Amino acid sequence: MKKNINAIILAAGKGTRMKSESPKVLHKIFDKTLLGYVLDAVNKTNLIAKSYVIVGHQAENVESFVKKNYDNASTALQMPQLGTGHAVSMVCSQLEDFVGEVIILCGDTPLVQEETLTKFIEYHRAQNSDLTVMSAIFEDPTNYGRIVKNGDKLNSIVEEKDANAEQKKIKEVNAGIYCLNWQKIKPAFSQLTSNNAQGEYYLTDIISWGGKQGLNINAYTLENNEEIFGINSKVHLAQATKMLNQRIINRHLENGVTIVDPDSTWISIDTEIGADTVIYPSVYITGKNTIGKNCKIGPFAHIRGGVELGDNVKIGNFVEVKQSKIASDTNACHLTYIGDSEIGSGVNVGAGTITANYNHFTKVKSKTVIKNGASIGSNSVLVAPVEIGERANVGAGTVITKDIVNKALAVARAPMKIVENYTK
Repeated sequence: MKKNINAIILAAGKGTRMKSESPKVLHKIFDKTLLGYVLDAVNKTNLIAKSYVIVGHQAENVESFVKKNYDNASTALQMPQLGTGHAVSMVCSQLEDFVGEVIILCGDTPLVQEETLTKFIEYHRAQNSDLTVMSAIFEDPTNYGRIVKNGDKLNSIVEEKDANAEQKKIKEVNAGIYCLNWQKIKPAFSQLTSNNAQGEYYLTDIISWGGKQGLNINAYTLENNEEIFGINSKVHLAQATKMLNQRIINRHLENGVTIVDPDSTWISIDTEIGADTVIYPSVYITGKNTIGKNCKIGPFAHIRGGVELGDNVKIGNFVEVKQSKIASDTNACHLTYIGDSEIGSGVNVGAGTITANYNHFTKVKSKTVIKNGASIGSNSVLVAPVEIGERANVGAGTVITKDIVNKALAVARAPMKIVENYTK
């Protein structure tokens, strides 16, 4: 399929029930924002040319996030916020001459997957639809807009607050994702009315509008209802985190990773792990990372993002790693912090080692380099920027402030004194 599709992502809401100073869509799961998950899912379809993010509450912060992280996305301000239909109309002028399809999504649904979006678009095209809405079947459809049909034909979507008793019994609901043939549906956004319980311009009204125009309108039924789980509170955020984590863990298990205790293990969606790696209990992995084959991680390890581990690497209990590259056959087994580092193969990092990489006053983070085969003794501090040469040996308890050449021994500690009969 050609890349002639644009996306509109609704992200203007305040999220009052989050009870937070931050806008809802910038809340995070595994250090990635809710909006980031949606934008990534859209981009991973490889079908979307550009995304338009509708901003409102704390617009500057959301706009800054989009501008910093996504080259193919821009923002449009909705102020005041008069409903979802009004939100989409904010980009009508920018899409005045656009010919193609537009998909519309919500920015607070981090569980939606690119495979589902691709199938949705394929269905839209296969049906020669002018407008396709994604639907889902719920045994308890409370709070969802109901899909109202006339036989098999989609007739309208009725919001919960506007539904009558009979309509509330309908179990097929609006999943909040749309695909439009833009030039045919665009006129709807200047004709919507706010004659409803909320006094807003509903996006869902484009269904009944399209029916009156004699357009081809269809519903695509979602296979996995979890994907449209929307975040409206911190309770929802915690629930979504668990659902996403279980999906990620299952994927790794199916790919040959051993996860000893899935219930206590947390792995970000952007982490790749090779087969035969073992993840022990109480491991927390966030951000974007690559972990090789046959590694051992944990228990109680923390990988914080920007980490690349080669094959046969051991990251043991109470070891924290961030923004570091560690080559194959290297061990860091106990109580160690490795940050902003590049470590070669066959290195042993002793217990209690710290890479002192951050200057609080200058806000500068410096790099530590440890070459192949080096040995770092327990309770050592490597004050970056510093380089430890190949097969160099750092004695236990040493503070390193200068580069160490290949095969050298570095020891820097106060002379030990023995006072006989002291306790006597």
